[in-house]
Amino acid sequence: MPDSQTKTWFTRLGPKQWLIFAVGGIGFAFDTYVLLILSLVVQPALSELLSAKPGSPIFNMWVGRLFYIPAVCGGVFGLLGGFLIDRLGRRRLMFWSIVGYGFATSATALATSAYQLLIFRCIAFVGVSIAFVSTLAWLAELFTDREEREGVIGYSQAFGSTGGLLVSGAYYLAVTSSARLPMIHGGHAAWRYTLLTGLIPAVLLLVTRPFLPESPIWLTKKRDGTLKRPNFAELFSPALRKTAILTTLMSACAYAGSFGTLQHVARIVPGLPTIRNLTHVAQQKAVSGYQALEEFGGLFGRLLMAYLVVRVVNRKRLLQAFILPGLVLVPFVFFLPALRDMSMSRWGIFAIGVVVVAQFTFWGNYLPMVYPTHLRGTGEGLSSNVGGRMLGTSAAMLTTSIANFAPGGTPFRQLAFAAGTVGFLSFAIGLAASFWLPEPPQEILPD
Repeated sequence: MPDSQTKTWFTRLGPKQWLIFAVGGIGFAFDTYVLLILSLVVQPALSELLSAKPGSPIFNMWVGRLFYIPAVCGGVFGLLGGFLIDRLGRRRLMFWSIVGYGFATSATALATSAYQLLIFRCIAFVGVSIAFVSTLAWLAELFTDREEREGVIGYSQAFGSTGGLLVSGAYYLAVTSSARLPMIHGGHAAWRYTLLTGLIPAVLLLVTRPFLPESPIWLTKKRDGTLKRPNFAELFSPALRKTAILTTLMSACAYAGSFGTLQHVARIVPGLPTIRNLTHVAQQKAVSGYQALEEFGGLFGRLLMAYLVVRVVNRKRLLQAFILPGLVLVPFVFFLPALRDMSMSRWGIFAIGVVVVAQFTFWGNYLPMVYPTHLRGTGEGLSSNVGGRMLGTSAAMLTTSIANFAPGGTPFRQLAFAAGTVGFLSFAIGLAASFWLPEPPQEILPD
């Protein structure tokens, strides 16, 4: 498609549409912010709240719990949230879920035990799960033109990676400035100040809520009495069964690539040859550097996918173009440090961030196009929350379990081997399933 046509949809947006675009971007940014904040704070937080050392079985068990149990809650209650999105409206659920996860994340900063950390994390994860699905349905139904819809959803999701950069920056500032901040529970732990920043999205949504419209498609059907009641069983009817199963499985693979592989980099980096002899503060600064590079890769991947999704009609081929490189990159980046005690490739982390995170944008554009209005939230909830956030994020616990008996000789190298194994499997399964992926309609949303 010529560049002039691409600019056309962008310049057609009016002030209200720009606000909608911005709110969607802010929502996606802080969805990612809240999800990724755990990968940075989990080690220092558990080191303070537990008597176990990093790398010990009980420490790994709690890391797995903090990654997986909230994801299960997000999957179960996110599926229910998808049902409520179809019953109560897109905007309402989007607003309250973002406010909810903002307050829950900031409350986690006051935790005095690992169990409190887990409880607040579960609440935050449920909010993120509902917010993501409701925002997708909301944006898809507010923009009826195909180019506008694909562009707005694609580029607003790119803000998800700015959320990753923001949390890396917030953690870096907390590490370097914590001694000058008011004490929390008698100390200046950087992880607590980082978690307090989770309140930001709640404040932003409270300011913009009066200016946000409800989905006109959903609202018209609701007022006319023509909106069908959502039904979970209908997702497995002959017309939708293949779509529901494949999107759930492949969303799980995409999230497994992130939670089972990329989100463990922060715990692998302190054991790398060039970093393990540094001071604790210097190690944490190095962790922030790797995390930032990973997020820059994710941002580039999202922008690239957003650019291509408007231009490439064949969704199957588009997705495969990102999955195939991952099969080569993951063994190279993770197995070499695990088996030969080598430094981890920074550009390799960047590249894996590209191919993993781009898949999230793909599914954000794909899912609204394959479910009808009365099932859009419910179907997205099944694929994204049950498939992605519940099944896919279970890869985090799988990685920590494999690490207990993986080769390598040190906890850091064992974790690198386990993360590489899980990442390679996620790409391989996703590639195999992609050959059966249905092509969605291109111009209009299913009614």
